Amino acid sequence: MTTPARPAEQVDRARQRWNAGDLPGYLQLYAEDLQFHGVRPDPMDKPSVTGFYQQFWSAMGAPGRANPQLDFHEHLVDGDRYGCRFAVSGEHRGDFMGVAATGRPYVLEGITIMRFRRDQVVERWTTADFLGLLVQLGAVPAPA
Repeated sequence: MTTPARPAEQVDRARQRWNAGDLPGYLQLYAEDLQFHGVRPDPMDKPSVTGFYQQFWSAMGAPGRANPQLDFHEHLVDGDRYGCRFAVSGEHRGDFMGVAATGRPYVLEGITIMRFRRDQVVERWTTADFLGLLVQLGAVPAPA
């Protein structure tokens, strides 16, 4: 019997896959019965999360590569929970959130908490600065 990897190790492996351009490898982090909270009003399931990330990658890749860059700044682990502050960065190359490609660079920062069952995430709560992203893309004016 193998010992399940710790959440921090699982998430870092997934981040490495993301940054290597391996979206299917990244998505292996998520269980088939995933509930992902925070992007839409209702939780997303794994097929919805897959579609969201595919669209995000196609519109928001980093210069010179297909995928955006994903970085983690701090993380906390408590039993089956993993939390971190993250930043996704790249260049706006296609339609995203109703905004046509601008070619502008962006950094989308957020915080996420994941609940693991064995080696996979079964529930995730994320908050990200999508208003800040829209300001960076020029879609909305910066707050006064």
